[in-house]
Amino acid sequence: MNKIFEIPLYPYTRSPDQDAQTPARRKVVIVGAGPVGLAAAIDLARQGVEAIVLDDNDKVSFGSRAICFAKRTLEITDRLGCGQEMVDKGVIWNLGKVFFGDRKVYEFNLLPEEGHQRPAFINLQQYYFEEYLVKRAREVEAEGAPIELRGQNKVLQVTDRGDHTELLIDTPEGQYTLEADWLIACDGAGSPIRSMMGLDFVGRVFEDNFLIADVVMDADFPTERWFWFDPPFNKGQSALLHKQPDGVWRIDLQLGWDIDKEEEKKPENIVPRLKAMLGEDVQFDLEWVSIYTFQCRRMEKFRHGRVIFAGDSAHQVSPFGARGANSGLQDSDNLVWKLKMVIDGTAPDTLLDSYDTERIHGADENILNSSRSTDFITPKSETSRIFRDAVLDLSEKYEFARPLVNSGRLSMPCAYDGSPLNTPDALPDGPARTRPGAPCPDAPLGNRFLLDDLGDRFTLLTLDAEAPDTFEESGIAVTRRALSVADDPTGALTARYLGGAPAAVYLIRPDQHVAARWPAFDETAVRAAIRRATGQE
Repeated sequence: MNKIFEIPLYPYTRSPDQDAQTPARRKVVIVGAGPVGLAAAIDLARQGVEAIVLDDNDKVSFGSRAICFAKRTLEITDRLGCGQEMVDKGVIWNLGKVFFGDRKVYEFNLLPEEGHQRPAFINLQQYYFEEYLVKRAREVEAEGAPIELRGQNKVLQVTDRGDHTELLIDTPEGQYTLEADWLIACDGAGSPIRSMMGLDFVGRVFEDNFLIADVVMDADFPTERWFWFDPPFNKGQSALLHKQPDGVWRIDLQLGWDIDKEEEKKPENIVPRLKAMLGEDVQFDLEWVSIYTFQCRRMEKFRHGRVIFAGDSAHQVSPFGARGANSGLQDSDNLVWKLKMVIDGTAPDTLLDSYDTERIHGADENILNSSRSTDFITPKSETSRIFRDAVLDLSEKYEFARPLVNSGRLSMPCAYDGSPLNTPDALPDGPARTRPGAPCPDAPLGNRFLLDDLGDRFTLLTLDAEAPDTFEESGIAVTRRALSVADDPTGALTARYLGGAPAAVYLIRPDQHVAARWPAFDETAVRAAIRRATGQE
């Protein structure tokens, strides 16, 4: 068993807030020290906004839990300062294979094009991700940023006070009260904060269960995602195999609906299943076991006044497709810059309503994809099963059938089409992938990459177009990043940002999504787009 589970990373220490005569008031309190809560705290603190993280635990999550982290998540963690550490430790993969019965029907590449700093996916146990984020939080704190992690601080009660939220918190040394101007609930799928506020999910719970088993073994399987429909070792069901660091392998086995979960988690029942899959001679040790039920649900609203929900506390999807943690990091990436502007007074409070709009759009996109995956993986009628099996048979020889196969459409970054923050597209020959609302794709620029240059501020990206180097609108500073086709050694920048246009000007948001684009700089249009992107008109 990996000893990292046993190490307190943010052990309890008494806070001066516990001895205050009247409740201390904090700018932002985050409940939950998982990946989403820690990422939000680091992002806020780096930008000078006080962030206090409360967690009833003091260690990383037990078990590998989330393991597949997508390119967009790695790009976000690059900006936070721990992306390289994740890539160095993680298992990089781009290739997946699909099996039907005992035969491979086809394979696919998730990143067929060149010119990206980060791979399509890495596999990395969630406990490592949390460890790196805690380490990064400590580094940011040592640099003077206002961040604090409070372990064994359990929130017992949440009270809405209009212009702030009041929290009753339990610790090993008793209870205390803390006030928060803003509260971000990142306390997981079973969110106590959500329950305390009388809120719930809407959506579907699917009638199926899957066994997750993380096993430690020496195996010569390649670094790929393998998915089986109706394998000989799990007849009538499905299975998934993924490689993780440290010789750990993730195995998912479909079990069906009417099962005794506690019985199925016993080693004497798990081991025979794994031996049937891996072979009687393969030696392995169980590291972590869990059983999950497919759920595709979300809250009706993510923002409730001064309380904002993010990650699993706001939405749940089935694990196939790696949409949980990856969408949670996109939540924090979307929220933090908006919250900072509201706190700084450079944007109205209503800007936070766009977090609701955009991330509900992202959640609905994930739920739709995840529901379709679940329906394909676990057909609920004989007709559906016949259709699925016919598609799988056809996909072995005919490429047209392969897009119909759905073994868990893997997480892609969300484009905020229709967002009220977008300015209508004014670059008619521009590529669709960089339309307003879309996340910026990376591109190599000699010895560096584009996303490293965009940072976490409003940026005016110009390609063979003139514009001021800096300017300000409504208290918002904008910096120009001037590039030219001459700076594009591979042609990737031109293909991704110019398309058929001779020149382009892009307004890029702090979360590196496109707010607007034009064929040339127009000061009036750019200023209006900035006001729109910050909720001012």
